[in-house]
Amino acid sequence: MRYSWIGAAALVLAGVLATGAARAGEAGDLVFADRGPWALGDRTLVWSMTHDGPAVPGFAAQDRGSLTLSQALDPSDGKPVLQLDQKSTQRSRRIGPFPTSGGDPVVTFFLESTARDMAALTGGSPDYIRNRIKDAVFRGGEVTGAEGAREVVLRPFADDPNRARMQGFETLEIRFRMGADPRQPIPEMVARTAAPVAVPMPQPAPPGVAPIAPAPYVHALALQ
Repeated sequence: MRYSWIGAAALVLAGVLATGAARAGEAGDLVFADRGPWALGDRTLVWSMTHDGPAVPGFAAQDRGSLTLSQALDPSDGKPVLQLDQKSTQRSRRIGPFPTSGGDPVVTFFLESTARDMAALTGGSPDYIRNRIKDAVFRGGEVTGAEGAREVVLRPFADDPNRARMQGFETLEIRFRMGADPRQPIPEMVARTAAPVAVPMPQPAPPGVAPIAPAPYVHALALQ
Protein backbone atom coordinates (compact mmCIF):
# COMPACT_ATOMS: atom_id res chain seq x y z
CA MET A 1 0.00 0.00 0.00
CA ARG A 2 1.56 3.27 -1.15
CA TYR A 3 1.03 6.50 0.76
CA SER A 4 1.82 10.17 0.30
CA TRP A 5 4.18 12.12 2.56
CA ILE A 6 1.21 14.17 3.74
CA GLY A 7 0.05 11.22 5.84
CA ALA A 8 2.97 11.73 8.21
CA ALA A 9 2.53 15.50 8.21
CA ALA A 10 -1.16 15.11 8.97
CA LEU A 11 -0.42 12.84 11.91
CA VAL A 12 2.01 15.47 13.22
CA LEU A 13 -0.75 18.08 13.06
CA ALA A 14 -3.15 15.71 14.81
CA GLY A 15 -0.62 15.30 17.61
CA VAL A 16 -0.14 19.05 17.92
CA LEU A 17 -3.88 19.61 18.08
CA ALA A 18 -4.39 16.77 20.54
CA THR A 19 -2.15 18.50 23.07
CA GLY A 20 -4.89 21.08 23.50
CA ALA A 21 -7.70 18.56 23.91
CA ALA A 22 -7.78 18.83 27.69
CA ARG A 23 -8.20 22.61 27.38
CA ALA A 24 -10.68 22.49 24.51
CA GLY A 25 -13.77 24.65 24.66
CA GLU A 26 -16.97 24.01 22.78
CA ALA A 27 -15.42 24.72 19.36
CA GLY A 28 -12.62 22.21 19.90
CA ASP A 29 -15.05 19.64 21.28
CA LEU A 30 -17.20 19.90 18.15
CA VAL A 31 -14.41 19.89 15.57
CA PHE A 32 -12.49 17.08 17.25
CA ALA A 33 -15.42 15.05 18.55
CA ASP A 34 -14.71 11.34 19.03
CA ARG A 35 -15.94 9.85 15.75
CA GLY A 36 -14.21 6.50 16.19
CA PRO A 37 -14.03 3.64 16.11
CA TRP A 38 -14.56 3.81 12.34
CA ALA A 39 -16.08 0.71 10.73
CA LEU A 40 -16.67 1.60 7.10
CA GLY A 41 -16.31 -1.90 5.68
CA ASP A 42 -16.94 -1.61 1.93
CA ARG A 43 -18.58 1.82 2.24
CA THR A 44 -16.87 5.03 1.27
CA LEU A 45 -17.47 8.65 2.24
CA VAL A 46 -16.87 11.21 -0.49
CA TRP A 47 -16.34 14.98 -0.18
CA SER A 48 -16.31 17.29 -3.19
CA MET A 49 -13.25 19.52 -3.13
CA THR A 50 -12.65 23.11 -4.22
CA HIS A 51 -9.16 24.63 -4.18
CA ASP A 52 -8.54 28.16 -5.46
CA GLY A 53 -5.79 30.74 -5.10
CA PRO A 54 -3.16 32.71 -7.00
CA ALA A 55 -1.81 31.08 -10.17
CA VAL A 56 1.57 30.17 -8.69
CA PRO A 57 3.67 27.45 -10.37
CA GLY A 58 3.41 24.30 -8.27
CA PHE A 59 0.26 25.45 -6.47
CA ALA A 60 -2.99 23.68 -7.40
CA ALA A 61 -5.01 26.80 -8.19
CA GLN A 62 -8.50 26.56 -9.71
CA ASP A 63 -8.61 22.87 -8.83
CA ARG A 64 -11.76 20.74 -8.50
CA GLY A 65 -12.05 17.15 -7.40
CA SER A 66 -12.96 14.76 -4.60
CA LEU A 67 -11.64 13.32 -1.36
CA THR A 68 -12.69 9.75 -0.53
CA LEU A 69 -12.41 8.11 2.91
CA SER A 70 -12.30 4.32 2.83
CA GLN A 71 -11.20 1.33 4.88
CA ALA A 72 -8.34 -0.94 3.87
CA LEU A 73 -6.12 -3.61 5.40
CA ASP A 74 -2.64 -2.76 6.60
CA PRO A 75 -0.33 -5.22 4.78
CA SER A 76 2.04 -5.27 7.74
CA ASP A 77 -0.45 -6.83 10.16
CA GLY A 78 -3.73 -7.36 8.28
CA LYS A 79 -5.62 -4.98 10.56
CA PRO A 80 -8.09 -2.38 9.24
CA VAL A 81 -6.88 1.17 8.66
CA LEU A 82 -8.36 4.24 7.02
CA GLN A 83 -7.07 5.91 3.89
CA LEU A 84 -7.86 9.03 1.91
CA ASP A 85 -7.81 9.24 -1.88
CA GLN A 86 -7.58 12.71 -3.37
CA LYS A 87 -8.47 13.01 -7.06
CA SER A 88 -8.66 16.28 -8.94
CA THR A 89 -7.90 17.98 -12.22
CA GLN A 90 -4.31 18.58 -11.13
CA ARG A 91 -3.32 15.73 -8.82
CA SER A 92 -4.17 12.24 -7.57
CA ARG A 93 -2.68 10.76 -4.43
CA ARG A 94 -3.35 8.36 -1.56
CA ILE A 95 -2.95 9.68 1.97
CA GLY A 96 -2.56 7.64 5.13
CA PRO A 97 -2.76 5.23 6.77
CA PHE A 98 -4.86 6.45 9.69
CA PRO A 99 -5.99 4.33 12.66
CA THR A 100 -9.66 3.33 12.73
CA SER A 101 -9.82 4.24 16.42
CA GLY A 102 -8.29 7.69 16.04
CA GLY A 103 -9.65 11.10 15.19
CA ASP A 104 -11.23 12.30 11.97
CA PRO A 105 -8.68 11.98 9.11
CA VAL A 106 -10.62 14.42 6.92
CA VAL A 107 -10.43 17.21 9.52
CA THR A 108 -6.71 16.56 9.92
CA PHE A 109 -6.16 16.58 6.14
CA PHE A 110 -8.18 19.78 5.72
CA LEU A 111 -6.31 21.73 8.40
CA GLU A 112 -2.87 20.42 7.41
CA SER A 113 -3.49 21.23 3.74
CA THR A 114 -4.66 24.73 4.62
CA ALA A 115 -1.58 25.32 6.79
CA ARG A 116 0.78 24.08 4.06
CA ASP A 117 -0.96 26.19 1.40
CA MET A 118 -0.57 29.31 3.52
CA ALA A 119 3.09 28.55 4.16
CA ALA A 120 3.74 27.94 0.46
CA LEU A 121 2.01 31.13 -0.68
CA THR A 122 3.40 33.47 1.98
CA GLY A 123 6.80 31.96 2.75
CA GLY A 124 5.78 31.67 6.40
CA SER A 125 6.69 28.93 8.87
CA PRO A 126 4.36 25.88 8.70
CA ASP A 127 4.91 25.25 12.42
CA TYR A 128 3.94 28.82 13.33
CA ILE A 129 0.81 28.57 11.17
CA ARG A 130 -0.18 25.20 12.67
CA ASN A 131 0.20 26.58 16.20
CA ARG A 132 -1.97 29.60 15.43
CA ILE A 133 -4.65 27.31 14.01
CA LYS A 134 -4.39 25.13 17.13
CA ASP A 135 -4.89 28.20 19.31
CA ALA A 136 -7.90 29.24 17.24
CA VAL A 137 -9.53 25.81 17.57
CA PHE A 138 -9.01 25.42 21.29
CA ARG A 139 -9.03 28.98 22.59
CA GLY A 140 -10.63 31.32 20.07
CA GLY A 141 -13.25 29.35 18.16
CA GLU A 142 -16.74 30.82 17.89
CA VAL A 143 -19.80 28.54 17.87
CA THR A 144 -22.96 29.85 16.21
CA GLY A 145 -26.40 28.40 15.47
CA ALA A 146 -28.72 26.17 17.42
CA GLU A 147 -28.47 22.50 18.40
CA GLY A 148 -28.42 20.36 15.26
CA ALA A 149 -27.31 23.23 13.02
CA ARG A 150 -24.15 24.54 14.62
CA GLU A 151 -21.20 26.15 12.90
CA VAL A 152 -17.68 26.62 14.22
CA VAL A 153 -15.88 29.74 12.99
CA LEU A 154 -12.13 30.30 13.40
CA ARG A 155 -10.14 33.44 12.55
CA PRO A 156 -6.60 32.32 13.40
CA PHE A 157 -4.71 35.43 12.28
CA ALA A 158 -7.13 38.30 12.86
CA ASP A 159 -5.12 39.59 15.84
CA ASP A 160 -1.76 38.04 14.99
CA PRO A 161 1.23 40.34 15.61
CA ASN A 162 2.61 39.30 12.20
CA ARG A 163 -0.63 39.90 10.29
CA ALA A 164 0.89 42.72 8.20
CA ARG A 165 3.23 40.19 6.57
CA MET A 166 0.58 37.59 5.73
CA GLN A 167 -0.23 38.80 2.22
CA GLY A 168 -4.03 38.54 2.70
CA PHE A 169 -4.10 35.43 4.92
CA GLU A 170 -4.65 37.66 7.95
CA THR A 171 -8.29 37.61 6.77
CA LEU A 172 -8.44 33.80 6.72
CA GLU A 173 -11.68 32.40 8.13
CA ILE A 174 -12.19 28.67 8.70
CA ARG A 175 -15.75 27.37 9.03
CA PHE A 176 -17.03 23.92 10.01
CA ARG A 177 -20.74 23.29 9.41
CA MET A 178 -21.73 20.58 11.87
CA GLY A 179 -24.43 17.94 11.47
CA ALA A 180 -27.08 17.05 14.01
CA ASP A 181 -24.85 14.34 15.53
CA PRO A 182 -21.33 15.62 16.35
CA ARG A 183 -20.03 12.03 16.25
CA GLN A 184 -20.78 11.84 12.52
CA PRO A 185 -18.41 13.22 9.84
CA ILE A 186 -18.50 16.99 9.39
CA PRO A 187 -20.61 17.85 6.30
CA GLU A 188 -18.76 20.99 5.24
CA MET A 189 -15.38 22.61 5.88
CA VAL A 190 -14.34 25.89 4.27
CA ALA A 191 -11.14 27.93 4.60
CA ARG A 192 -11.44 31.27 2.82
CA THR A 193 -9.68 34.64 2.79
CA ALA A 194 -11.78 37.78 2.67
CA ALA A 195 -8.97 39.58 0.85
CA PRO A 196 -6.99 38.52 -2.23
CA VAL A 197 -3.73 36.76 -1.45
CA ALA A 198 -0.69 38.55 -2.89
CA VAL A 199 2.30 36.31 -3.52
CA PRO A 200 5.60 38.01 -2.55
CA MET A 201 8.07 38.42 -5.44
CA PRO A 202 11.83 38.28 -5.03
CA GLN A 203 13.48 41.70 -4.98
CA PRO A 204 14.78 42.73 -7.37
CA ALA A 205 12.39 40.81 -9.62
CA PRO A 206 14.10 38.58 -12.21
CA PRO A 207 14.00 40.02 -15.74
CA GLY A 208 10.94 38.98 -17.72
CA VAL A 209 9.07 37.61 -14.68
CA ALA A 210 5.66 39.21 -14.37
CA PRO A 211 4.04 39.72 -10.94
CA ILE A 212 1.44 37.10 -10.00
CA ALA A 213 -2.07 38.52 -9.83
CA PRO A 214 -3.55 38.42 -6.30
CA ALA A 215 -6.52 36.10 -5.85
CA PRO A 216 -8.68 35.00 -2.90
CA TYR A 217 -7.76 31.67 -1.33
CA VAL A 218 -10.47 29.01 -0.94
CA HIS A 219 -10.16 25.44 0.27
CA ALA A 220 -13.50 23.67 0.73
CA LEU A 221 -14.79 20.15 1.34
CA ALA A 222 -18.49 19.23 1.12
CA LEU A 223 -19.80 15.76 1.98
CA GLN A 224 -21.76 14.17 -0.88
